[in-house]
Amino acid sequence: MKGTIDASIPNAASQILNDKKETAEHNTIVDLIRNDLSMVAKNVYVSRFRYIDEVKTHEKTLLQVSSEISGELSSDYHSNIGNIISTLLPAGSISGAPKQKTIEIIKESEIDERGYYTGVFGIFDGQNLDSAVMIRYIEQKNNQMIFRSGGGITVFSEPEKEYQEMIDKVYVPIH
Repeated sequence: MKGTIDASIPNAASQILNDKKETAEHNTIVDLIRNDLSMVAKNVYVSRFRYIDEVKTHEKTLLQVSSEISGELSSDYHSNIGNIISTLLPAGSISGAPKQKTIEIIKESEIDERGYYTGVFGIFDGQNLDSAVMIRYIEQKNNQMIFRSGGGITVFSEPEKEYQEMIDKVYVPIH
C-alpha cells in the first residue's frame, strides 16, 4: 500500500492514481517488495497492480492505492517461518529504496526509538501466517496513548500534503 487520499475530495481516486509522486513511490516499493520476496520465494509476480482500497476511520473514509505481490514458498516453509520473516525485515514499505541506504538515513535522522512501531506482528497456526506491518500504531507510554503514523518522502513530496496524509492515516486504528 502506497498512496492515501481523503475520499471526499472530488475525483479522489483519479487524483491519487494520476499523482506523479504517488505513482513513483508506489512503483518503487512494489519493485522493492517483489525483489525482497524473491529472496524467500519462487515465481514471484505482481498479481494485482495499483488498485484502490477504501479504509474507514472514525472521522472519514480514505482511499489507498495497493498492489498484491505473490510467490511460492517451499513446502517446508512452516519450519522456517522465523527465518523467512527475518530475511524480509525491515519491511520495504517502511524503509523505502534503496533499502540499506534509507535505513541508514532513518537511523541518523530520527530522534526517538521506534520500538514496536513499523515492526511486524502476526499469528502463525503452524500452516498459515496472518501478519501486518505496524504502520498505524497506538502505543501506551506513561499512562498516555501515543498515535504513530508516517508517510513516504520522495523528491516529488510536498510537505503540506505529506503532513495531511500523516494526520489522515493516524486515525485509521480508531474505528
